[in-house]
Amino acid sequence: MGTVVKSYRDLLVWKAAIELAVDCYSATKAFPAREIYGMSSQIRRSAASVGANIAEGYGRENRGSFIQFLRIAQGSLKELETHVILCGRVELMLENDVARLLRQSDDLGKMLHAMIRSLQRKPS
Repeated sequence: MGTVVKSYRDLLVWKAAIELAVDCYSATKAFPAREIYGMSSQIRRSAASVGANIAEGYGRENRGSFIQFLRIAQGSLKELETHVILCGRVELMLENDVARLLRQSDDLGKMLHAMIRSLQRKPS
């Protein structure tokens, strides 16, 4: 029997999104000061947006809205991946950090996809 979900904070997908955001904050701490309003801000904003959209969708208490917000979270995740790849290419971020964040992002993307499919299959 699965764990009872009383809040979005109980969702494994939300927990994974928060872990990714925390890791993104850590990975951008060493960015040069000139990037505070550039890539550092972009990465942090898109990373935080993933978990925030999961929470907001859950809070709507409507399956259709929740699915839509999970899709928005997927979009923010793809935006984050693009920023991380770019930071690796322009050598703002170490390659091992890029690889780690992209692995986490892939795992989270699979979780979001599975949750959307599961919600779509449930009877009304």
